[in-house]
Amino acid sequence: MYKSVSHPSSTSMISELTKISLICALYVIITVWLAPISFAAIQFRFSEMFNFLALYHKRYVIAVTLGVIIANFMSPTWFLDVPIGGVATFLVLILCRYVTKRLQNDIIKIGITAIIFAISMFTVAAQLTILFDLPFFYTWLTVGVGELLSMTIGGVIIYWLAKKIDFTK
Repeated sequence: MYKSVSHPSSTSMISELTKISLICALYVIITVWLAPISFAAIQFRFSEMFNFLALYHKRYVIAVTLGVIIANFMSPTWFLDVPIGGVATFLVLILCRYVTKRLQNDIIKIGITAIIFAISMFTVAAQLTILFDLPFFYTWLTVGVGELLSMTIGGVIIYWLAKKIDFTK
């Protein structure tokens, strides 16, 4: 006897792709719209708030990673930003999901994720150091502080939205 294999319905696949596409597009639009503060040694990438969505559902790992890759094509250092930023974002999102998966408190999850992302900005600092001969640790500090600030503000927004919208579905 053959066992029937359950396949997701085309409606659920369309729903998943729509959610991924929407978050990817929002990430790109916000990053590009705020380009003067999205790409530099001192940056405030407000679109980083979408990183928190990965804590609610794994689909957002793909959505945000694709958003970062597409947005980074607009960067003056796109040839490094696209591959390094894409891979770093993917790995850090996976790490954050792993580290916070057993935690129940959303505020703690958001705080830990913000800190991990701020620390991960060594990848951006390394790129800027290589390309523009900027001091690595100072650049890591400035980019990390900008990331922590944007993630903190974004964390408040996502926390509030999560009270109104079920991101797990």
